[in-house]
Amino acid sequence: MSAADENWQVLALHIEAALPQTQCTRCGYPDCAGYARAIAQGQAAINQCPPGGEEGVRRLAALTGQPPLSLNPEHGSEGPRSVAVIDEAWCIGCTLCLAPCPTDAILGANKQLHTVMGEHCTGCGLCVPVCPVDCIQLQTVSGTATGWQAWSTAQAQQAQARYRQHQQRWGGGAAPTPEASALPKTAVLPAANPPLDKKAAIAAALAKARARRTG
Repeated sequence: MSAADENWQVLALHIEAALPQTQCTRCGYPDCAGYARAIAQGQAAINQCPPGGEEGVRRLAALTGQPPLSLNPEHGSEGPRSVAVIDEAWCIGCTLCLAPCPTDAILGANKQLHTVMGEHCTGCGLCVPVCPVDCIQLQTVSGTATGWQAWSTAQAQQAQARYRQHQQRWGGGAAPTPEASALPKTAVLPAANPPLDKKAAIAAALAKARARRTG
């Protein structure tokens, strides 16, 4: 490994440690580590992390020696910390939300009601679009605090540790490659394309859910 390679990899680790570890993909990369590597290699700007907010941008500016920037609105706006909440009355037990959750904060099994462990949820929102019955919502838990004011270093470290366990459980523990970092967000959601038999089961569950709502 050349000195230049070693330098950017060390910088990437420091940058990753300065991110809130929500793994929300709003930066345009599949996870915080991928975004950190892109910054270290000069392939991404330091203002693409809405969960970190303006304080996060300032931290990255200090690490990289770059001037502070305003948060890029193309990636979202700074906001309070949220956690996912499942309306168990409408959950059909399809399990589509399990794999996208980066910290395995959702408990559930096929055809059983799911629930969210709020203390482990990062509020990434990745479970929301995959729910076929729209029974998942994000609720604010930090009051008026936003960005890093709503997210502690201890919480970020816990989320990072749980995400690494999630990678081992769902993806074999392999780190995303630079090529994977360039994939569209939907490409990193393994549950987005369920097998045909599972699609049939979900369709049947949806029919029952519609009957309950209209009954």
